Amino acid sequence: MTHEGIRYVAPNDDGRRGYIAAWDVQTNKKLWKLTVFVNRIDPKLEEDVQWVFINNLSVLGNALMVTSERGATYHIDLRTKAITQSDLGSLPAPHVTKQPHDIPDAIQRAISSGSLAKNYELSFRIEPFYLRGDFDGNGKSDIAVLVKQRSTGKLGIAIVHGATEKVTILGAGNGIGNGGDDFAWMDTWGVYSKSRVNRGASETSVPHLRGDALLVSKSEAASALIYWNGKRYVWFQQGD
Repeated sequence: MTHEGIRYVAPNDDGRRGYIAAWDVQTNKKLWKLTVFVNRIDPKLEEDVQWVFINNLSVLGNALMVTSERGATYHIDLRTKAITQSDLGSLPAPHVTKQPHDIPDAIQRAISSGSLAKNYELSFRIEPFYLRGDFDGNGKSDIAVLVKQRSTGKLGIAIVHGATEKVTILGAGNGIGNGGDDFAWMDTWGVYSKSRVNRGASETSVPHLRGDALLVSKSEAASALIYWNGKRYVWFQQGD
C-alpha cells in the first residue's frame, strides 16, 4: 500500500517472521525495514504449517496497522517505529468507546437465533476469538468463531458461511478427527491460507485445499488443519 509518498510492503519470503519494508515512491529507495513479529517454530511439527504471514496493511493517523493471518493486529508508530499489539483485530473509530468484544454482525445474527442460540454460546478463551477466511472455497468470506456447548461446557468452533450464513459446528459436542468433540485442549489457532501452497509449502505436507483451512494446535504438542473437502470439513493431523 502507498501513503503520502511512501510504499509499505510486507514480503512473504520468510515464514518465521513478519516484517515491513518502507520505500520512497519517487526515488525507489528503501527507507527502513522492521520486524513486527517472530514465529516460534516447534521442531517436532511440520515447519511450513507454523508459518504466519502478514495479510493486511492500512494507515490510521500516524500508525501503520498490520494484521497477521491469525488475526492479530499490530500498530506501528510511524514516527518512533514503536510496535504495540491490539487484543482485537481492529481499532474503533476515535469517537467510539471500545466494547469488551467486537462481534461481527454475521456472528450476532447466527448466535442470537434458532437452535444455535439455544445450544451454544460464544467463547472468549483465546484471542482472537474469531477468524475470517474463505473456508468452503466459494469466493465468499466466512467467519470461524469459538463457541461452547451450553449443556456440556464442551468447546469448539462454529463456521458461519458468508454466502448463506449456514453454521457448521466442529467440536463443542460434535467430534471431528483426532480433535474429538471437545476442543478444550486447543490454545492457539489461525487461518492457513489456500495461497500459501503457492508460496512454497511442500505439496506432500498439506492436502489439496479448495479454500482456506483452520490451523488448530496445542503449544509444544500437536497441530492439525481443518479444511473443506467439497462435502464436509475434515481433519488433517500435523504432529503427535
